[in-house]
Amino acid sequence: MTLEELILNCKNQDVKAQEELYNNFSSILFSVCLKYSPNYHEAEDNLQDAFITIFNRIEQFKGKGSFEGWMKRVTVNTVLQKYRKQRVFNLSNEEQLEEVVIEIEDNTVPLDFLLKIVQELPDRYRLVFTMYVLDDYAHKEISEIVGISVGTSKSNLARARGILKVKVEDYYKINKLK
Repeated sequence: MTLEELILNCKNQDVKAQEELYNNFSSILFSVCLKYSPNYHEAEDNLQDAFITIFNRIEQFKGKGSFEGWMKRVTVNTVLQKYRKQRVFNLSNEEQLEEVVIEIEDNTVPLDFLLKIVQELPDRYRLVFTMYVLDDYAHKEISEIVGISVGTSKSNLARARGILKVKVEDYYKINKLK
């Protein structure tokens, strides 16, 4: 079945087509959920919520642009909506922090360690870091999507980078890599 047929069948609420769509795209969307979730279990929950939203809103996809891109955007928005409701973005102090640069030598820090320390960031820092660094959102876009000021976005990013820098430096010390 072509992707277009699959989408059409999902629009007609065909359970088999929905299952096939899930099987074809769940691993891709799960990686998106992992980036925005504090842990593996919550990422699994977020993936299920995202697919429910995708199936409920699939009529909104008009065939313009990438379907995978549309699903990723729905997934990110579904996860962010959950965190908006939890009010993880409130930050009373928006002073500008000095930009932190994290230097990582190629292949010296395992990817699973990097993912782990990003997931350990406080929610408000992890979400801004993920959106800005991993998904190339601008601070203005982040502020509009998340409902925070541009200054808060910048501050959260700087704080996230600071926390990650300390953890990477500790990793280098423990493993005597640098």
